Amino acid sequence: MIHYSILPLETVYEGIEAMKSSTVDIVMNGVRMQVEPVNAQQAKIVRLISCNPQDFLNPQYAPGRMIEFQPMVRESGE
Repeated sequence: MIHYSILPLETVYEGIEAMKSSTVDIVMNGVRMQVEPVNAQQAKIVRLISCNPQDFLNPQYAPGRMIEFQPMVRESGE
């Protein structure tokens, strides 16, 4: 990405360190995606991370769509 601006880089990137990513990578129905949790059972799809082009055509996996999921916690040693 190229960004042309008359502003100094310090101004353009001011506060970028404070930005916190609250996304989580999950696999749902065999499709890897990045979601932003809303509460314990719901999340908003941020983007798909898939090699299958058909996944991107499926409206169920459209970015911005709310999904319900049950997070799994793995015990150490499994």
